[in-house]
Amino acid sequence: MTSSPHLRKPGPEHVRRAWGTIGENELRVPPAVAEQVVDALNADLSGLYILFNQVRKHSWLLEGAESNDVRAFLQATADRLSEMTDDLAIRVHALGGVPVCGPMGVRQHASLFIEPANLYDMRSSLERDLDGFATLAVQLRDHIELVQELGDNATLELLQGHLKTLEGDAHTLDRYLADDTLVRLGADE
Repeated sequence: MTSSPHLRKPGPEHVRRAWGTIGENELRVPPAVAEQVVDALNADLSGLYILFNQVRKHSWLLEGAESNDVRAFLQATADRLSEMTDDLAIRVHALGGVPVCGPMGVRQHASLFIEPANLYDMRSSLERDLDGFATLAVQLRDHIELVQELGDNATLELLQGHLKTLEGDAHTLDRYLADDTLVRLGADE
């Protein structure tokens, strides 16, 4: 049995906008400004994709006494990350760009590393989630500054709202990690 590619590649006559290009936008954002904002948002999208998948994975694999409460939080967090991803992808399109997608595109633009597909203890999983939130928060702050300098107020408001959400979820993760009842590495030895 031969292997076939996982992706179908439509012919060039079907492409309306090529990846990495900026087309016209109805927002009247100048193309040079739109290009900078799209690049920044695609980096944010990539990080959000990776963090979403990591948080979702951790919610599936949690074990232990507090796993139900933490799982519910992580599932709600993954939902919020998904909503943020949608909002940013829609904004990229509105600016005349093409949102980053697919594993290769995401990896090329992300400031986060993809976690290996292993089962980890709850504490170290949450610590990596918190690191991901911290990395994205720093990146969003930089991009908030960029869009403010460029005068893109709609993207500014969008990023500020999402930064607040990320920081709130990070604060909750930090509280879970401060709880001494979470299993610590080596505790069952």
